[in-house]
Amino acid sequence: MGEGEVISASTRYLAPTEADGGDAWSAEAASVGRRGAQKIVSAGEFSAPEGVADLLAVEQGGQVVVRRRIMYLDGEPCELTDTYYPVEIARGTGLAGTAKIRGGAVRLLAELGYVGTRAQEDVAARMPFENERASLSLKGDEPVLELTRLTLDADGRPIQVDVMVMPSRGQKLRYEIRIG
Repeated sequence: MGEGEVISASTRYLAPTEADGGDAWSAEAASVGRRGAQKIVSAGEFSAPEGVADLLAVEQGGQVVVRRRIMYLDGEPCELTDTYYPVEIARGTGLAGTAKIRGGAVRLLAELGYVGTRAQEDVAARMPFENERASLSLKGDEPVLELTRLTLDADGRPIQVDVMVMPSRGQKLRYEIRIG
């Protein structure tokens, strides 16, 4: 790994962080001497996009709670992250609001009784939509990676879907898989 290079490892985002208010993205960037931050753009109940509805086992057009964020690395936008939750889990909780969640959303989910035990990720390369191009300050011909993560609890029930869009240039994703 090059100096200052951030390699995103999904496992860091699947378990609760310490309750000191820190977040996994800031810690990951700091571990290589860089500064990670995030801005919550919006949060609340919305109609589930088609792919998200399927993953969360919600009827098409059904309501979900979503938190939309822009992630920054050293002050520059580097990722758009939308996190979706079933309304029966997130309605009326901090997940439905724009305030920072002390210890992170995964910790709050665990406190609510929802602990992820398995995650499935799909990564696709595509051209960005115009709003993504503008938000990420992309050049006209620059593709993005879209990573979709489904988190399931011990009963196989979907509790969270993350859809992350990031410039493809310079991205390195790391998967650690335990076998046996």
